[in-house]
Amino acid sequence: MTRLDQPASAAVSDDALFGPEASDYARYRPGLPDTAVHLLASTQHGVPAPVLLDLGTGTGQVPLALLPVLQRMAHIDLVDVNESMLEAARAALEPVRGACTVDVFTSAAHTFVSAVPGRAPTLITCSRSFHWMSRPEVLSMADRVAAPHAVVAIMGDGSLWTHRAEWTAALRELIQSYLGEDRRAGTRGTYAGPGRSYEDDLVDSAFSEVTEHSFPVSRAWAPEDVLGYLRTTSFARPALFSGRHHEFEAAALHLLQEHAGDGVLKEDAVFTVLLARRPGGDA
Repeated sequence: MTRLDQPASAAVSDDALFGPEASDYARYRPGLPDTAVHLLASTQHGVPAPVLLDLGTGTGQVPLALLPVLQRMAHIDLVDVNESMLEAARAALEPVRGACTVDVFTSAAHTFVSAVPGRAPTLITCSRSFHWMSRPEVLSMADRVAAPHAVVAIMGDGSLWTHRAEWTAALRELIQSYLGEDRRAGTRGTYAGPGRSYEDDLVDSAFSEVTEHSFPVSRAWAPEDVLGYLRTTSFARPALFSGRHHEFEAAALHLLQEHAGDGVLKEDAVFTVLLARRPGGDA
């Protein structure tokens, strides 16, 4: 694997990027494939009381997917720079967490410190967000806090910007007609180009034993759901359109409806999971 998505600038430190769209994020962002969830759970075989550290947790997709499969989970640490996202994640986890405890940490991932000294994570996950982070520093932090046989999982499947299909190409051209040729990234500026691969980051870290697992995923989007998804992205969120967002959404809906066969837009993606361990780790 080369890249799960394009890397972006350093993480923001407030709600400027996705705060207003937290509810749309929870509703429209695709979840994790069941096969990937079971892979993550399998890394905790033999761990009596798993502790999850979920970096860039957003609205809590990873722990929400893992809890029903890994019911002996003892504790979850949720880390995000966005308070609105963390509030949504905590609220979603509350009715399903059972005896599992949950803490939140509002800051950049590489600055994480556990609220309880000595409570070491046995599984560290990062789904669709590693490109926002200071990656070497995040992995150094993971080495400091993780249990000896902990597993680090870096996951993702790109985005509708990178997906190659006739309808996504037309949608990308429409976005560019409003926002310019370059892909927007973060709260300001544009995407500057690819960096090194996630595998290289991991190999140069303490978690240098890396295996790659790829899971094909087929999705069927309704045109209206694509609009909801776009509102959660850094490349087409409402604030970028300088008062023309309603106009853009009307044009995008028309375009998507024209491309939708039987009202459905198809996406064939690959969800990739990189599992990394310290040398000799057998979690």
